Amino acid sequence: MSEHTPISPEITFVPEHPEDTKKIWKVFILLSVLTIIELSIGLTIYNIKLGGEGAQPTLVLAFKGMVCILTLAKAYYIVSVFMHLGDEVRNLIMTIVVPLCLFVWFITAFLVDGNSWKELRNRYNRPADAPTEQIAPTTQEAK
Repeated sequence: MSEHTPISPEITFVPEHPEDTKKIWKVFILLSVLTIIELSIGLTIYNIKLGGEGAQPTLVLAFKGMVCILTLAKAYYIVSVFMHLGDEVRNLIMTIVVPLCLFVWFITAFLVDGNSWKELRNRYNRPADAPTEQIAPTTQEAK
């Protein structure tokens, strides 16, 4: 009874885990630092806007751009390391990245088009309190 007999003859070894935990911890720390930087930038934006009229819109826009860049860097590391896409062949990566870029482009195009439609509608529609012109009826309409 001191001998260990396997339950199933197919399972004869214990799988060993790879020693890639250093890479995972390195990326985890990098993502944590990026998140802390994003949060500090967000709090800075909040404090700038809280100041009121002294808020500089170009500074706020620059901070928002930095947050977008940091978010894209975080997305790259998450997809590359934790979703194991960084180790795949180039064609598989392009199969995922190209539709994603098209999707982002569609969203941007729809937002820009919707904004221009809203601006044009606001520019050419007259306000509700503006007097309307009375058009004299034609002779056919009067009959």
